[in-house]
Amino acid sequence: MALMTMIQALRSAMDVMLERDPNVVVFGQDVGYFGGVFRCTEGLQAKHGSARVFDTPISEGGIVGAAVGMGAYGLRPVAEIQFADYFYPASDQIVSEAARLRYRSVGDFTAPITIRMPCGGGIYGGQTHSQSPEALFTHVCGLRTLMPSNPYDAKGLLISAIECDDPVIFLEPKRLYNGPFDGHHDRPVVPWTRHALAEVPEGHYRVPLESATVFRAGQALTVLTYGTMVFVSEAAANETGIDAEIIDLRSLWPLDLPAIVNSVKKTGRCVIVHEATRTCGLGAELASLVQEHCFYHLEAPIERVTGWDTPYPHALEWDYFPGPARVAAALQRAMEA
Repeated sequence: MALMTMIQALRSAMDVMLERDPNVVVFGQDVGYFGGVFRCTEGLQAKHGSARVFDTPISEGGIVGAAVGMGAYGLRPVAEIQFADYFYPASDQIVSEAARLRYRSVGDFTAPITIRMPCGGGIYGGQTHSQSPEALFTHVCGLRTLMPSNPYDAKGLLISAIECDDPVIFLEPKRLYNGPFDGHHDRPVVPWTRHALAEVPEGHYRVPLESATVFRAGQALTVLTYGTMVFVSEAAANETGIDAEIIDLRSLWPLDLPAIVNSVKKTGRCVIVHEATRTCGLGAELASLVQEHCFYHLEAPIERVTGWDTPYPHALEWDYFPGPARVAAALQRAMEA
């Protein structure tokens, strides 16, 4: 085991797969010589060569379009979109090509591609560097959507994504790159070296796709969340003293529905937390599934804590960000209802 940040864990996953499989290639804006804007690919080009780790023009549609063609040809491309906010020019390639290729070719071709995208706020990135667009991908048939919350899961899930024959959207909460963030922006940053989930095997291992995990066991209520909000929810539970069970979804689609149902049936209460905007966010689908499968076990209305239905503001970032105070209030409402 080695202690890794999420950046180091992601780099280790790509390094392992580049060594194991000659069909794996890594590319995107500045990922080669420069090592990526967040340094996730630092050193990979020097080790594996510029034919397998290389830079691209500033053209997201071209990056994903090339990845689809490579995948159909037999390669396993790992393409980076520098920020999730920039994926929109590649929407047609992702939705109409990558997600549909297996279906439209009746299984003759697949798109075994992984598209990495840093997402989320909390870094003063403003409206064009802070978006959480996961619901736009979970809506698309044929795509898998993942979002890890820690270094151990990040490496294991990325390896599983690269080895998967389906196109995978791999969202990386950039506020978690260097340490777990509990939403208290006015406190010192906690590094990953102080967290157990920073212990990461140096070699090959997988975290199963479509698997959620119980991040924090509890009996009083269930919190369904993912990404940065896992640690915000943990802080809220600790600060309120509520015995909340926190389910880290990890795989946003397909979902680990049994894990969700088992927890909510046990606790009888459910709070859903995500950073993305509220209307038509993934939380709405989660609430619908909980109501459908756990209706007779619910003892209180389902609560949602989310970002607001506005662009991500720069000056008022911490009013938009669903911090521990907002999550704590929802936990208390669920317990008092």
